Amino acid sequence: MSCPKILIVEDDPSLRTGIKDNLEIEGYAVQTAADGGRARRLLKNERFDLIILDWMLPILSGPDLLRQLRGRGDQTPVLMLTVRNEVPDRVLGLELGADDFLGKPFALQEFLARVHALLRRGTGGPSSEPEPVPGLLSLGQVKVNLAAFRLEGESAVPLSPTEARLLHALHKRRGQVISRDRLLDLVWGPGVYVGPRTIDTHVLNLRKKLDKAGAHRDLLQTVHGAGYRLRPEEELPLTDS
Repeated sequence: MSCPKILIVEDDPSLRTGIKDNLEIEGYAVQTAADGGRARRLLKNERFDLIILDWMLPILSGPDLLRQLRGRGDQTPVLMLTVRNEVPDRVLGLELGADDFLGKPFALQEFLARVHALLRRGTGGPSSEPEPVPGLLSLGQVKVNLAAFRLEGESAVPLSPTEARLLHALHKRRGQVISRDRLLDLVWGPGVYVGPRTIDTHVLNLRKKLDKAGAHRDLLQTVHGAGYRLRPEEELPLTDS
């Protein structure tokens, strides 16, 4: 089996080299790009198993490159590195299709844990939650197309692979309250360090996408102090009025 291929898109030469060296020690095949323009050219000609993408880049910014990738249907997992770690920026990145965020500066151990988690999901490696299978999940008038990574309702709304997995985990346990820690295990995998804010930001973005697709506004429920819950059909009012 060939080793996973990773593309690092980072304009800081010392950080780019440091990340590359550590990933190669882990056994990955690594290519690098110092700006968004070169990364775009590489991605047109080669397939990668993971993209590590800086937010601030010359020529083409990280968010703009990510927007172009997702716009053409490329669902390669993306770990975004950024000093812009406020909630609005994280939400924007997730809306564009980022799978995870890591703020600079970061610890090497946490960085490698997130890389391993994203690669395990992307390659169908072992996890506590089976990979989403092709097909549709029903959320009333909205369907979740797991094969195409999108919501289908009043409009078609694209999902990132992480959002699709999150909906799959909630739908499979519909009506149950699932803690943040349990969701982290189900979606990211056991033993992987991902902060609780990551779940909260994904849920916030997922609510916006469900609303855009025409789902009931109270479908995804926060149970304060306990976690999240996908409400069963029989609990939802017939209208939002």
